[in-house]
Amino acid sequence: MTKPFILGLTGSIGMGKSAVAAMFRGLGVPVFDADAAVHELQGPGGACLAPIERAFPGTTGENGVDRQKLGAAVFGDPAALKVLEGIVHPEVAEMRRAFLADSAEAPLIVFDIPLLFEKTGQHGLDAVVVVSAPPEAQRARVLARPGMTEAKFEQILGLQVPDAEKRARADYVIDTGTSLAETRHAVQDLVHRLTRHE
Repeated sequence: MTKPFILGLTGSIGMGKSAVAAMFRGLGVPVFDADAAVHELQGPGGACLAPIERAFPGTTGENGVDRQKLGAAVFGDPAALKVLEGIVHPEVAEMRRAFLADSAEAPLIVFDIPLLFEKTGQHGLDAVVVVSAPPEAQRARVLARPGMTEAKFEQILGLQVPDAEKRARADYVIDTGTSLAETRHAVQDLVHRLTRHE
């Protein structure tokens, strides 16, 4: 039995990564969403709630983690952030292992990893696709989000590997600065190429 081709999907804020992940799903490709896994682990009844509450008292409740309180507890404190990552990352890795086992029959699977170049690295991936758009399209999308400000946007950009560097390090690039139909066609094209193992 051939093992699935594992494609890492990443992209900076506002580049359309979620839309592209949905397009892969729409084509029947199993997608593991690292952010969704974290939300589940930190949501009501999540496996990370008790250890997070022990490490950061008062940051969880019946609705799961209070993201604002937890954010305030770790923001700007590298040691606290390391503690939090030490709680969350092994659980996410466990969910990823289970997902891999469940998707073993698929010719292609996608790992949606927002901070692939910044944090997790390319270990275990066969290739990386970066979702990209022109800077003005990115800015317009991000600033349209509720509660987003220029200052917040600049701060987030400062923490992310620049788009040009991501594109240079990628095996494939999906441009979302075009029409949805063109983006969808590019995703279909990539799925065909990877499932034929060219």
